[in-house]
Amino acid sequence: MQHLTLRVFGFLGMILFIPIFLLSFADPQLIENSGKSFIEWKLEKSTNAKIDSIKLPNESKFEKLLGNKAKELRNKTEEKIQNLKQQLKDDAPSLIAAQLSKIRNLDCECRKSWEKKLRNSMKFELASLNVAKSKLVDFTQAKYMEIVEKLTLDVRIFVGANGAVFLFLMLASFLKPAAIKHLFLPSVLMLVSTVLCSYFYIFEQNWFYTIIYNNYTGFTYVGYLTFVFAVLCDIVFNKAKVTTEIINAFLQTIGHAASLVPC
Repeated sequence: MQHLTLRVFGFLGMILFIPIFLLSFADPQLIENSGKSFIEWKLEKSTNAKIDSIKLPNESKFEKLLGNKAKELRNKTEEKIQNLKQQLKDDAPSLIAAQLSKIRNLDCECRKSWEKKLRNSMKFELASLNVAKSKLVDFTQAKYMEIVEKLTLDVRIFVGANGAVFLFLMLASFLKPAAIKHLFLPSVLMLVSTVLCSYFYIFEQNWFYTIIYNNYTGFTYVGYLTFVFAVLCDIVFNKAKVTTEIINAFLQTIGHAASLVPC
């Protein structure tokens, strides 16, 4: 019964993650469409940050020498910049919506050479509203593609790594049938992570994609999976010696009399 439970769990984990990994290559827009609201939120946040970055360079020594006249001119210019930034922010939602309708079309030329567009639009200088809007259009298109590319890669790594661990878990149940009790440690760890990920995806989808997209959190999860994979390697290649010590230490902590031996 324990063997069956473990293998069914491993199989379910495989069919949950591996098909998504393969489908992400078969359908280029699978992750893009799935993470639509997250991408829009991230794009809007990046756009507002880019608008806020428009500012005058630091006061030069020459300006300081000019005294009050230079300060008066600088204040007027800063006021002009604030008005420009506010107009851009007011127009940004409709501008973003218009660009999203274009760029989601796979045949749109705006999906190509986006890295060059992003480089060209990164520097927002004091200019007319029309020029600033033109730069903002390029920035919006390029930033959208940058977010999509990164999110797609991160999701593929996430589902691919999970699928690989579940596959190894199921293989271990066949290769090491005597270690079935030891295999319940990595099984419980994978069950916890799968349940949490499923909860976030179903009920807090933006949080789910934020966790995957965020490098710091992503590295933490990779570390978690690396630990699970190390436990599986210990069971398969090292007769579960380290895993046995971990489980026995836990059993002693909770006052359990039973103990495991290496398999």
